[in-house]
Amino acid sequence: MLGKTPPMGWNSWNTFGPKINEKLILETADAMVEKGYLDAGYEYLVIDDGWMMPERENGLLVVNPEKFPHGMKFIGDYIHSKGLKFGIYSAAGTLTCQGLPGSYGHEYEDARMFADWGVDYLKYDLCHYPGSGDVKNSYLTMSMALRATGREIMYSGCTVGEREPHTWMRSVGAHLYRSTGDITDNLQSIRSNAMSQLRKLYSSAPGCFNDIDMLVVGMGGNGHVSHTGGCTERQYLLHFAMWCLWGAPLMIGGDIRNMSEGCRAILQNKELIRIDQDEDCRPPYYEERQRYAADGRLGFIKLLSGEELVLGYFNFSDCESLMIPFYFDDYGIPSGTGAGLDITDIITGEHIGVKHDCFCPVVPQEDFKIYKAKIVTKQ
Repeated sequence: MLGKTPPMGWNSWNTFGPKINEKLILETADAMVEKGYLDAGYEYLVIDDGWMMPERENGLLVVNPEKFPHGMKFIGDYIHSKGLKFGIYSAAGTLTCQGLPGSYGHEYEDARMFADWGVDYLKYDLCHYPGSGDVKNSYLTMSMALRATGREIMYSGCTVGEREPHTWMRSVGAHLYRSTGDITDNLQSIRSNAMSQLRKLYSSAPGCFNDIDMLVVGMGGNGHVSHTGGCTERQYLLHFAMWCLWGAPLMIGGDIRNMSEGCRAILQNKELIRIDQDEDCRPPYYEERQRYAADGRLGFIKLLSGEELVLGYFNFSDCESLMIPFYFDDYGIPSGTGAGLDITDIITGEHIGVKHDCFCPVVPQEDFKIYKAKIVTKQ
């Protein structure tokens, strides 16, 4: 089954925008293998907007020969030779977001071309779309066109949250769908994307995942979506932990060729990736009646396959340090049963021990705590 767990990989957009070329892509493919990203699970290398010429020829997209002199079949073959999978970009409108030819009205010939190149992943954006068009039908048409090629291609429907994609993307055959606007390299953007999806967590499941946009871990204020000084490593760790807790696709947006060892360790954290890639792919449970969510204090519980649970606490409030209430009654463990949770800090490895009734850690501002736990009962 394609899309059994959230896809993992690297995308060129966040750091490089349209300034992409063959050398960058080949070096990134090398780095994904040599620096351990492929072994950690990151298998897709996706070339985003900016790869094609401004006009079609004989109805077909044309690869920019200055950027990619050997063509996309060469790129795909090289990526595959490294044990990676090859991703490409197009848009459902008449133009891409960079004003290059989109796939509107050309879905079947574009899909055939992608398949001939060995494409394994299509990011399908929504820009310059005609007002007379039918967005849902356009995404369905590309889905059918991809299927008609006979090649398995991961299909990323990217409407940047427009047209309520959580209500229909699964039904048109997408394997993931963008549910938010574009992320930028700062904690405010990370928080905004996350908070916008609190009531839509339930709509993510095997086969079609809620994509809250790509990772900015390791960008450090450099790149196409960096408009401020970036984040601290601790904030990047919060970002990664939340995306993993939510079971989001993990698409790296930083330059992995030159990333700090601290940020590489974040992106290759086995315990957090294990949560994201859990075979059950259950979204975290969020108690919508939490009285403290309005000020930015959030608590989640996630059921993993087997008997393990994950507890996540995030403090996006304006206060330097706050307790985040987490009452077990609200999460299916009534106090009268005598059941409790045996808790261990995932990041530090500290064994907290067994807690009953509640577990309400103090979390610093713009920080988080994440724990693994098992239910224990009194004998």
